[in-house]
Amino acid sequence: MGYAKAYKSAGIFAIFSMLGYASIDVYFLSKLPALIDEGLSGANPEFMKWAPVFVVVCFIFRGIFHFLSNYCLAWVGNNVVTDLRQSIFEHVMSMPVAYHDKVSTGTLISKLTFDTEQVLQASSKSLLTLVQQGAFVFGLLVLMFWQSWQLSAIFLVITPIIAVIVTIVSRRFRKVSKNIQNAMGEVTKAAEQTFNGHKVVLTFDGQTRENERFGQINKHNRQQQMKMVATKSASVPLIQIIASFALAFVLYLANLDGFVENLTAGVFMGVVTYMTMLLRPLKLLTNVNSEFQKGMAASESIFALLDEDKEKDRGTIAIQKAQGKLVFDAVNFAYPGDEKPALTDINFAANAGETIALVGRSGSGKSTASALLLRFYDATSGRVLIDDTNIIDYRLKDLRKQFAYVSQQVVLFNDSLANNIAYGKPQATIEEITAAAKKAHVLEFAENLPQGLDTNIGDNGALLSGGQRQRVAIARALLCDAPFLILDEATSALDTESERHIQDALTELQKNRTCLVIAHRLSTIESADKIIVMEQGKIIEQGDHKTLLAKDGAYAQLHRFQFGSADD
Repeated sequence: MGYAKAYKSAGIFAIFSMLGYASIDVYFLSKLPALIDEGLSGANPEFMKWAPVFVVVCFIFRGIFHFLSNYCLAWVGNNVVTDLRQSIFEHVMSMPVAYHDKVSTGTLISKLTFDTEQVLQASSKSLLTLVQQGAFVFGLLVLMFWQSWQLSAIFLVITPIIAVIVTIVSRRFRKVSKNIQNAMGEVTKAAEQTFNGHKVVLTFDGQTRENERFGQINKHNRQQQMKMVATKSASVPLIQIIASFALAFVLYLANLDGFVENLTAGVFMGVVTYMTMLLRPLKLLTNVNSEFQKGMAASESIFALLDEDKEKDRGTIAIQKAQGKLVFDAVNFAYPGDEKPALTDINFAANAGETIALVGRSGSGKSTASALLLRFYDATSGRVLIDDTNIIDYRLKDLRKQFAYVSQQVVLFNDSLANNIAYGKPQATIEEITAAAKKAHVLEFAENLPQGLDTNIGDNGALLSGGQRQRVAIARALLCDAPFLILDEATSALDTESERHIQDALTELQKNRTCLVIAHRLSTIESADKIIVMEQGKIIEQGDHKTLLAKDGAYAQLHRFQFGSADD
């Protein structure tokens, strides 16, 4: 309802239209006794004269109210869901990396699409039926008691029974709805994971396994859906059967001597008709209860997500462009929920313009160190300093603008080549984009594309090879012109010729910039000012290339292994 406040005028108008619709129906039915007692009996000829006009006018107003209520309520509902989706999207994007590490993308997409759709149904279709049919039921009950309270009182006997059934069914609907949402999340997650790994599945002949796995998840989803259908299908006839007992009892009383002597034929038929007419709205209200409970369960799921903490930004210091000094001071770090430390007592420093290379086996903590620099995670203890200031004191946005980042897993967007290059600097001119593309040797293949730099490269750069995607990412970093550069296996996907071109561009790029280079291939970091060798989250050696070779330690052993393999 908080999201609906901005559209309350349209919502109130929709409710009045719904009440108008129900009022027309009730008013139309209120003339039934008069039709029998006055019109059809011939007691009032004028009544039958105006009856056709009355019918047409009623249905014209009924149609207008129907259109206005449906349109206005749908307008409010769609706006509410649009705002809700926007809130979810913005909130998810502002949550810390640690949250995204533990929650699958498929689950988040399911909340953004399926769960919000349930809210739409509850806030439009369900509310429409609830108000419109609820008002109609109330109107019929008033008519019944107005015409004959004795006969109508019988209906009150079944009201507590119906209330108990609706309460029990509502709990069941809510529980099953939550299960359906979880099942839909599993469906989305499984599909997203398999589609992303399509080539791997084909390569390792995994189609059958993936089909069977998805079949099990899909079957579970179907079972949950059928539980909802079974509950809904059983509750509707049960309520109608109970209501029919009240109607049957009225008809039974009609056969008793003296019970209906004071009632005219029109009044008696009116009461019976009103009772019969109650069956349909009772059915609709019972059905809408399932939709409403789905919406309530979806709202719980959505607001649980929106209640998750956003990424903390306690920094207050603004920074335009850093000088380039970098220090890791006794840094320790463990991933959330992991007792084993990923980094232990990390100490090193880099002056402006220097290049620091991190080498070591996979899992030694190299990429974790760069993640701390960008504050994807905060150090458990110790300090990371930029220009002698702890990075947690800088504003997050300002801090991250100091870095150009090229990772081993290149992420490109379904957009033009030029826009992908300019992602870190949207205001860049075409001349600046072209210059960066030229330095990163992107123009070499871009000129062969249908629209050159304006060519759409597909989802995650599907039209490009691995090496080409890597060059686009490097061009993006070149264009940012940031004081710090992080290269996380930046040349891992390049062939020998491409690597030579990129190394030339990186040599130019690294001038007057502080660089943190993470590499397995030692040939790419021999010219680094300082090489840091890591093992199981600890620094075991550091120095320049010649010093470490002369030391004949872990770096020298790693160097012999790589270049010895190359000679073989």
